[in-house]
Amino acid sequence: MSNTTLIEITLDEPLLEVKFRRLEKRLSDESAYIESERCYYCYDAPCVSACPTDIDIPGFIRALAVGQAARAAERIIQANPLGASCSRVCPVETLCEQACVRMHEAGGPVPIGLLQRYAMDHFDLDSMKSAESVEIAALHAKPKVAVVGAGPAGMTVAYLLAQAGLMVDVYEAQNLPGGLNESGIAAYKMLDDAAQREANNLLSHPKIHVHYGKALGSGLSLPKLREEYSGVVLAVGLQKQRQLHIPGEDLPGVVSAVPYIAKMRRKEPVPVGKHVVVIGGGMTAIDIAIQIRLLGADDVHIAYRRGEEAMGASTYEQQLARDQGVFIHHYLRPVAIYEKNGQCGSIQFQPTHILDGQLQDQGEMVTWSVDQVFVAVGQQLETESWIAGTPELQLDSRGKILVDEFAQTSLAGIWAVGDCASLSGDLTVHAVADAKIAVSSMIADLASDMRSCV
Repeated sequence: MSNTTLIEITLDEPLLEVKFRRLEKRLSDESAYIESERCYYCYDAPCVSACPTDIDIPGFIRALAVGQAARAAERIIQANPLGASCSRVCPVETLCEQACVRMHEAGGPVPIGLLQRYAMDHFDLDSMKSAESVEIAALHAKPKVAVVGAGPAGMTVAYLLAQAGLMVDVYEAQNLPGGLNESGIAAYKMLDDAAQREANNLLSHPKIHVHYGKALGSGLSLPKLREEYSGVVLAVGLQKQRQLHIPGEDLPGVVSAVPYIAKMRRKEPVPVGKHVVVIGGGMTAIDIAIQIRLLGADDVHIAYRRGEEAMGASTYEQQLARDQGVFIHHYLRPVAIYEKNGQCGSIQFQPTHILDGQLQDQGEMVTWSVDQVFVAVGQQLETESWIAGTPELQLDSRGKILVDEFAQTSLAGIWAVGDCASLSGDLTVHAVADAKIAVSSMIADLASDMRSCV
């Protein structure tokens, strides 16, 4: 490398333990009992209403209180097959815990997320493999369906359809399942191969057949899938990294955050700078900033063009970053990145402010010295390679697949879920919620079709 401030690091197991394990929050047996006893076990509990997947939170916490961790986990999985992953990554402070009736009492809300983590950590995921399929009486012919994408939404759809007795073919572009759970979430949140173990167990259902290395436009045709299957679910995620569209973003040392995190998760060597800037305000920006800081960067700065209230990262995640020594700056818009010694050497920002509800430039530009810049400004749907064959498939104003409240697209027999669709937010728990809606809709649709053929 021409810039000697960058060093290559491989995130192997010893380094994970030394650098990242201390960020992990877990409850001891005693703490889990004490915290579960704090729950009021509310009837019509507001925390359940705040959970996108409708987990029976009082029910699983009551099971923990009487020492039945496995039963607690079963209750969680009944509502959310990705209960293990969600217990590690779900922003509970803005969802279920924020709705807890003890929110403003001494001791604060019941730590629902940590209790869910405790239950899932004490559950044998392998036991999901032998679960009996719940056959749907109206579907005696066992239609075969296709799911494109094995990320959180796709895996959930496949598992729930298989549980309902349908045969499911899953097509995944990569050579392993998990989607962003496996490639886009910080390693310190997914220690112990948690995401991969959960994915492998979900997809090991005997009615699920996974085909790797198959992507729309590359080995897969949506029109052909429509012909061959009774129903198709698109769960392709957002594959294309958004660009800054500023001079210098192609310089060595300027890196898209998600592919970089994926390399870390695969334990491939990655360069780590000393003076690092992260552009963005979401969870990915926080994830990469914390990881780079823990891996040895001298200073890490997050720059976001709007204010704190507009950041996609939760208040808890922002504070976690600050606790690790990350500096967060608001109202800074990147203008240009400049070269030094064959690498990025500095980045220029335009200060901004909000005027009449609009983002406006103000003041003089500022320039910081850097040796590494991470771009974490989101992703978008990649459609160029496959959508030409299905012009009837409508996109929304954000470029996502347009769906109705049942996750159905503008094409009959096609559903879309997760980040690629327009139904809900971009959290793992939202992907599961989307999947549940799509599965209910698909089963009802298939049952209706079969009754009409009788």
